[in-house]
Amino acid sequence: MVGYSLGNHMLIIIRACRERTGCVDYVRKHLPYAEVLFDSTGNAMNTFLEAMKAAGDMPCLHMEEDIYVTRAFKEKSERAVSERPLEVIQFFSMRGDDLKIGSRYDYGRTFMMNQCFYLPAGYSRLIHDYYPDWPQKEVHKTGYDILIADFLKSRKEKYYIHVPSLVQHRKSRSLICPSRSAFRQSITFEEGIYEE
Repeated sequence: MVGYSLGNHMLIIIRACRERTGCVDYVRKHLPYAEVLFDSTGNAMNTFLEAMKAAGDMPCLHMEEDIYVTRAFKEKSERAVSERPLEVIQFFSMRGDDLKIGSRYDYGRTFMMNQCFYLPAGYSRLIHDYYPDWPQKEVHKTGYDILIADFLKSRKEKYYIHVPSLVQHRKSRSLICPSRSAFRQSITFEEGIYEE
């Protein structure tokens, strides 16, 4: 089975590109219990769907490789999930309300960013199965955060934004869209591990 059963209840799958060897080495060093799932087609959406399929009906923490993690990431993420095991949790956010309000619920349609998020049991499979009929798949060919937002909206579900962010997005050029700004970081990330 792909992934690792964290506390016998949660998988961690990290989607990765082989070009980012430094990032992959970092996550393997600091998250040795996670499974690294490499892009094998050069298509980010394919890799995302492969991760959804691999997680299946298991609770899963989905991550990308271009991140830094907070200290005690395992303990912090497990604690947060144990409090809301049946809810989607976003562990990376760049919004102004992160400082103004802190941790909170938001409408599913607002879901964005895929650096680190938790899906409850069954949700990965449901998102995988939702994709073939997703009305925006030709418009947003790599917009898997938009896919999740539309999935949650279709179910009239909210999700939980955890503050502080447990990962930080690296300041690096996007391999999906090089024109994207490299300055897409969380303002609440703390206790980061930056050693490669």
